[in-house]
Amino acid sequence: MPSVYNWHLGRSMGYPYEQAAPKEQFAFVININRCIGCQTCTMACKSTWTFSKGQEHMWWTNVETKPYGGYPQHWDVKILDLLEKANPNGQRWSGSPNGEALSPYGRFEGKTVFESANYVARGNQPNHVLGYLPTDEEWHSPNIFEDHVQHGQSKPMDFGKGEDLDGDKKHQAWFYYLARLCNHCSYPACLAACPRNAIYKRPEDGIVLIDQKECRGYRKCVEACPYKKSMYRGTTRTSEKCIACYPRIEGNDPECEGAPMETRCMAACIGQVRMQGLVKVKPDTTWMEDRQNPLYYLIHVAKVALPLYPQFGTEPNGFYIPPRWVPTRYLEQMFGPGVSRAVERYRNPDRELLAVLQLFRRSNQIIAKYEIEEGKKVYETSSNGKKFEMYDDTIIAFNRLGKEIFRTKVEEPVHVRPPQHANSI
Repeated sequence: MPSVYNWHLGRSMGYPYEQAAPKEQFAFVININRCIGCQTCTMACKSTWTFSKGQEHMWWTNVETKPYGGYPQHWDVKILDLLEKANPNGQRWSGSPNGEALSPYGRFEGKTVFESANYVARGNQPNHVLGYLPTDEEWHSPNIFEDHVQHGQSKPMDFGKGEDLDGDKKHQAWFYYLARLCNHCSYPACLAACPRNAIYKRPEDGIVLIDQKECRGYRKCVEACPYKKSMYRGTTRTSEKCIACYPRIEGNDPECEGAPMETRCMAACIGQVRMQGLVKVKPDTTWMEDRQNPLYYLIHVAKVALPLYPQFGTEPNGFYIPPRWVPTRYLEQMFGPGVSRAVERYRNPDRELLAVLQLFRRSNQIIAKYEIEEGKKVYETSSNGKKFEMYDDTIIAFNRLGKEIFRTKVEEPVHVRPPQHANSI
């Protein structure tokens, strides 16, 4: 098996294909702390792409309540269990999160879904990827366990005792919303498993697509994808998945005059949870330095956004700002060893991070660059024993064409309705 470099793992790993990288990579950041579980993103995608016969069970974008929810049911619990059985007690990290471009989270010492593939070999037909096929029943309930609370002392699922980063007993009952779509991985498991070579990454933006003319519906992609974002359609006997709304990414929508637009799920978000973009990558898939790109800043500079289940080995290009109120041990299983640092940084944001967080969902265009104009100090306090200062800075966003899209301030303006307003109190 060829060797490729995975910067999420901090090491090289086995993958069925040789090292390759697109010119740019589609990527996104989702701030879990803001998600209200309204499912607006879910329905925006559903009404655009999966409203036809045979697609009833398809939710390319979904929002599930953790720790119990999932679509299909138990998708992450099952693949984590398979990894553990294939490599007992081996799912561990060495070193520490250091922020280096080649190993920002340390080094993963366990086996990935590619390196554990022989565990599920069947007869004389070895698999390229560790995985499983969900049952029909597991696809039936996209909102199962919605708003279902985990209690800190409950059994048998013990996710920790609800301790926050300061060690205080806090939030014994908790849950959070995890918004998911295809991560358009740098090393897609679906692509690795397809016997028809029907799945490919676009060289211009790294979006992962299924060629419907080549697909024969073997469902190897469904079995292999650890996130279960490739789905089988019985009416056509082919598999389908999120296409990252690539006509919008290409700038073909007349609304934006040739500038790339965000996907439907991103643009519809009312909670200001999402940000999306295109990042330049090197031949080994590590990111080129682009200091004023907001995605690069959040992931590589501020380090508040982390990949979803990096131990799978697919190098997902979906990143999440972890929730502040959830036990660290549970979050580290999901987002890797950078959780404590990310949560602490989010809880005590510096001046630039506070400004960049205002960029979320202010426009339906992809933000390629930002600038900050400094303003006056408007607030000062202490948070967890640390000094916190807020400045009313102005942050300016530019699209891929270099045109200013919008500018906004850190301190939101207050509008007082005049007494003569019909609805005034």
